[in-house]
Parts: sequence; structure tokens; C-alpha cells
Amino acid sequence: MDKNYLKNKNILLRAPEPEDLELLYKWENDTSVWQAGNTLSPFSKFILRKFIENSHKDIHETRQQRFMIDLQSKTPVETIGTIDLFDYDPFHERAGIGILIMNNKIRQRGYATEALQALINYSFEILRLHQLFANVDVENSASLKLFEKHGFRITGEKKEWTKTPSGRKDEYFLQLLRTDR
Repeated sequence: MDKNYLKNKNILLRAPEPEDLELLYKWENDTSVWQAGNTLSPFSKFILRKFIENSHKDIHETRQQRFMIDLQSKTPVETIGTIDLFDYDPFHERAGIGILIMNNKIRQRGYATEALQALINYSFEILRLHQLFANVDVENSASLKLFEKHGFRITGEKKEWTKTPSGRKDEYFLQLLRTDR
């Protein structure tokens, strides 16, 4: 039986399209989310346009892959966030995961859970990865809960890892190991 690993009940993960430029420009330049992505400067439309143009490249070439998260249960379909694989290492069969649901009003409705499960399935079944990892601020209880719900375990704590306006913050390192092969 064929399975679409990039789709769940309410969401679809898809490649960025040229029509996403304005949305990505808005999200990538929202300073309220920069700390989570270790961003220090704004992105130009030129850079984002080039990123979208190159999103067709294989993960083996770029070592990363971004998906837009589309909410399929709404008409018209609404793009609600992004989920990324980064630091892809084909030799060691691992990659990091980052996720952003941009609209605070639709958080805590299970959409991030569906997107993360789809990306886990894709990573293990299509890319044949052995493990996934995530870096989460120790104070980000919602993200910790999300990753732990999917079997990620805290395997390390990076002390004073992130410098913020309110001081240095610790960060957890979480891993999910594929156990069926």
C-alpha cells in the first residue's frame, strides 16, 4: 500500500514555492522568533528568492531541506509554518529538526504534532535515517513536550549556550533513534 509520508489528517508538508516569498520574508524577519533559529540579521527578498529557487536541490547536495506546513482542513488551504531538516549527515544517517508554527492563535491544536510525525516518517522511511535530533531552549516547555511526545529524549544539556538580552540560557539536546533496523 502506498503511503504519502508528507501528509497527515490536517496538514501537508510541501516544498517552498515562489508564492511563499512574501510569507517567508515576513516570518524570517520577525525578530520575536530569531532566538529559536539563531538568527542575527534580517533576510532580504533576494536571498529568500534564491533559497526558494534552489529548494529543488537534493538534500544530499544542500545538507538541508525545508518544508512549508499547509493546513489542509481549511478552505482555502493556509500555510501555517515551516519544518526543516538541517545538518543532514548521510554517512552517519542523522539530521536535525526545527519547526515553527507562526500564528500563536493556532498553536496547541495538534498541527505541530502532525507535521513532526510526518517529518519523522519521511526521515526514517524515505531518507532511511537512523536518528534525528533537536535543540530546544530549556524554558521552551511547549517544544520540549512536542518532541518528547514523539519519543525524543533529552541526552544532553548545553550550559549557558544561548546569549539573549535577558542573559545566557541553557539548551537541551534531544535525540530520537530509529530502533526497528
